[in-house]
Amino acid sequence: MLELYQFELSQYSEKVRLILDYKGLAYRKIEVTPGIGQLDIFRMSGQRKVPVLKDGNEVIADSTAIAKYLDRKYPDRPLIPADPQLRGVCLLMEEWADESIGVKSRKVLYGALSQSLTLRTALLPTTTPDVLKVLVGSVPSELVNILGFGIGIGPDVVQSATEDIKQDLEALCLLLMNRPYLVADHPTLADFAVAGLSMLLKFPEGNYLDIPENLKGKGIPGIADSMAYETFFNWRDRLYADYRKTLIPSSTSAPSAPTSIQID
Repeated sequence: MLELYQFELSQYSEKVRLILDYKGLAYRKIEVTPGIGQLDIFRMSGQRKVPVLKDGNEVIADSTAIAKYLDRKYPDRPLIPADPQLRGVCLLMEEWADESIGVKSRKVLYGALSQSLTLRTALLPTTTPDVLKVLVGSVPSELVNILGFGIGIGPDVVQSATEDIKQDLEALCLLLMNRPYLVADHPTLADFAVAGLSMLLKFPEGNYLDIPENLKGKGIPGIADSMAYETFFNWRDRLYADYRKTLIPSSTSAPSAPTSIQID
């Protein structure tokens, strides 16, 4: 069986999960613990980022490389159109989604994290040790802002990213007004990239992610709850309903997972 090394709340991991579900491929999720688990990822793939897909002896890092590998190895339900023009548009849009929505939504979320102590622990992987959860949750908002400056995510950067994301969503709404998908008359890599990478802006409502119930359907204030972007999020909801598999209920959920969280 395919093995996906991931963070549950990594948008790039979600992009791959959408693709695997669309292709009907069975896979096992392996949650990577930040820090320690990333050393194992490095030994396996030569780099520390998720997602990483293991298919027998094959190890593939990076969501785009994984998508292209899956299209070659498992060609049913292709992700990338054969038509040259559609193929070009698909690859351009996927790259844009990676570099725009993927990167900027993290910055927007960081702005929300700086204002919410409980949100920080809610978004940690469920395998994160309790002591680390307590430590992360106890960091004052002022210190988070200072740390943001240190990594290049100060308030001005967050504001700029927020404005850019809103423009991106407006453009996507216009593109989706009278069409079911972004590029072709069927889903492509572009659709799954845009849908998966927008996860941090508003979490899907259904039982698709291993997150607290109070997070489902919630997101960044001014974005997730704005009627201006309803066309986009409704489209994404339909894509999930059609192709994303729901989680199998389990009684072994981590007992330390947060149960109370307010975002909007």
